[in-house]
Amino acid sequence: MTKHAGTESDWDRLRAMSDAEAEAGALADKDNPPLDTNRPGVASVARVKVIRRALHLTQEEFSILYRIPLGTLRDWEQGRTEPDQAAQAYLQVIAKEPETVSRALGTRSAA
Repeated sequence: MTKHAGTESDWDRLRAMSDAEAEAGALADKDNPPLDTNRPGVASVARVKVIRRALHLTQEEFSILYRIPLGTLRDWEQGRTEPDQAAQAYLQVIAKEPETVSRALGTRSAA
């Protein structure tokens, strides 16, 4: 992966952000605008991003840690597709017991 000047993440600053600051930053992201809340499935789509951000993981880290294909995760977060019932249940387990899931999968946190 090519690094571009000024695009490296300041992980300490990001981890120190409050939920409100993270939410404000997400809403200001021109490359990933907020979803239209009047669309069906928006609650489950938005929940994927909330879970990932609450764990302080990038899409790539979340994908690797929980063995969800990166393209699938991006599609869910951007509203192109919705997680099916099994995936919604899996996401709910991740939200409640992230360490248990990663331990069961034999992966470890990238954060």
